[in-house]
Amino acid sequence: QVQLVESGGGLVQPGGSLRLSCAASGFAFSSYSMSWYRQAPGKERELVAAITITGNTNYADSVKGRFTISRDNVKNMVALQMNSLKFEDTAVYYCRTMLLSRTYWGQGTQVTVSS
Repeated sequence: QVQLVESGGGLVQPGGSLRLSCAASGFAFSSYSMSWYRQAPGKERELVAAITITGNTNYADSVKGRFTISRDNVKNMVALQMNSLKFEDTAVYYCRTMLLSRTYWGQGTQVTVSS
């Protein structure tokens, strides 16, 4: 079955960096786009970054220039490098893919930016 397992979240000070990873299994990873979403307390889940099967990327305006999404089709992993973190980046971050019109989510990993 499709599984997405995120890791790498934690507590970081403003201006710091974190690298999130999502390990995918149960499907032909290299054939599907992958994305990262986040959900802050009291807010709707929002798209952070996405990467296509050809490596094209797009980002939310709020993270452009600070976050980088990448994928490793050998290891079946997608990563999110987050630099220059801000208080407003605090959220649960989710890995997502869509197969045959069905959406799959990971369990999420908490990122807290605090001094």
